[in-house]
Amino acid sequence: MQASGSFTVKITPQSEDKAVGSTLNRMLLEKQFHGDLDAQGKGEMLTVGTDTKGSAVYVAVERVTGTLHGKTGSFALSHRGIMTRGVPELTISVVPDSGTGELQGISGTLGIKIEAGQHFYTFDYVLPEIA
Repeated sequence: MQASGSFTVKITPQSEDKAVGSTLNRMLLEKQFHGDLDAQGKGEMLTVGTDTKGSAVYVAVERVTGTLHGKTGSFALSHRGIMTRGVPELTISVVPDSGTGELQGISGTLGIKIEAGQHFYTFDYVLPEIA
């Protein structure tokens, strides 16, 4: 199955640690998903920015609660993003066995695209058949 839509995100900085070569940051995430996924996301993100322009990394964990194609529940996402001199690599996956309610057993990956300052998602997922 595939879900798509838009989302808004609020990022609240929590801490910053600057040093020669890199800066560490910790932030809180609040998201509102619209479209096939009508849900709220809450999470935490850690980042490292380097002195090399366009090179950085982030990791995050996020719990998403709401409805997906009309099925109610929650699941967690694991984020890993690396930017190497401007070349991005992003992996966002459902945490195994994190699904609840009608989303129990969910697996999948989520892609993000940013166009003209707007955030969009495509979520490829599988739900087990209920006998």
